[in-house]
Amino acid sequence: MEKFYAYLDRMKFIKRWQLMRSTRDENIMEHSHQVAVLAHALCLIENEVFGGSVNVERAVLYALYHEVSEVITGDMPTPIKYLNGQLHGEYEKVERLAVDKIASTLGAPLQEAMYPYLQADKSTAEYAFVKAADKLSAYLKCLEELRSGNSEFVQAERTIKEALSKKHMRAVDYFFEHYIPAFSLTLDEM
Repeated sequence: MEKFYAYLDRMKFIKRWQLMRSTRDENIMEHSHQVAVLAHALCLIENEVFGGSVNVERAVLYALYHEVSEVITGDMPTPIKYLNGQLHGEYEKVERLAVDKIASTLGAPLQEAMYPYLQADKSTAEYAFVKAADKLSAYLKCLEELRSGNSEFVQAERTIKEALSKKHMRAVDYFFEHYIPAFSLTLDEM
């Protein structure tokens, strides 16, 4: 268990957004928390606004641990990770091995209880909401960087917004319509 917590502690030191200059660094722990909050919001929108039946708790737990493999592997930039199917498939194998190594530090009772969240079932609706929340987190990072005058994120903002639109998820569309405008407001405007 101590090793597991040591891995989690490393999450707050590993930096993301390494390819582009950023006005503010973000670590995996902050990112995972934001994705969990966004996944929670998207699932609630789906269930409460549209009458869906997504398991909110499962989605939030998937989100909290969705980057745990990066404690060992580091972050592979999206354009490289998805360059071709073979590379992506091999990287997924490496990620699974990293998660297995981290899970092995838990001991039998906890490993059995936590493993399904560390190694999410990618075929579920809950995981689809986590992936959308992860993209939404990247989009919000772009907005933050653009607000700070960092024009390096102009193309990324467009690309990510288009990718989110192509998901055709009503909760994502609702979030964009009702909540995204607030991310561009100043404190005085709120």
